[in-house]
Amino acid sequence: MADQQTEPRVSVDLPVRIWGMSAEGRPFSQSARAQSISVDGALLAGVEIQLKVGDVIGVQCGDKKTRCSVTWVMNAGASDKNQIGVKLVAAECPWQSSLPNDGTQVTFSSSNRRRYHRHKIALPLEVRDERSNAPLRINASDVSANGCYIESMQPLPLGTSLRVDFWLDSDHVKVTAMVRTYDPGVGNGIEFTGMPVATKQRMQTYLDSIDPQMRVAAPNGK
Repeated sequence: MADQQTEPRVSVDLPVRIWGMSAEGRPFSQSARAQSISVDGALLAGVEIQLKVGDVIGVQCGDKKTRCSVTWVMNAGASDKNQIGVKLVAAECPWQSSLPNDGTQVTFSSSNRRRYHRHKIALPLEVRDERSNAPLRINASDVSANGCYIESMQPLPLGTSLRVDFWLDSDHVKVTAMVRTYDPGVGNGIEFTGMPVATKQRMQTYLDSIDPQMRVAAPNGK
């Protein structure tokens, strides 16, 4: 459980908001407290709802939001409610400013193996489910030339085929896409499946150029 974590942790008492789907299959949104944090995860206390290991939830600290996977759950008694351990699964550490300023940035071995770097940038999209053709206008996050993440309390089913429209500066891009991940009460990971290589390269160059954090995660600032 908590003592099995190996990364350096800092004791804090930070207000956070969490949301997603409970173990009973009901959407929730509540306040909690982060009491032990690291670049990879946190211990969250005051959790009122029941969660289970493996659940993915949204976590917000200040104005920064991310997604986390529940790694352990413990009933801390009536006063403290539940405590949970969470591990970051998205490229954003919402409590980074509360960690020692030693230049350490959050890293993700799985996501770093992606061909294209993901950016925590709000990208306006128009998404259409090919079955209903009803448009959904939303800001995506964790964006790369391979795909993006969209937040939704009612995510689309895995394998849903989509048409996605967005703008890259003055270029209007229309691509097909597929829902690849499903996090109940949180959102979907979407893969762009119909984007030519040249368009992908142009999109990634554009994202790299507008992301102010691009150089922060690069080795030796390069």
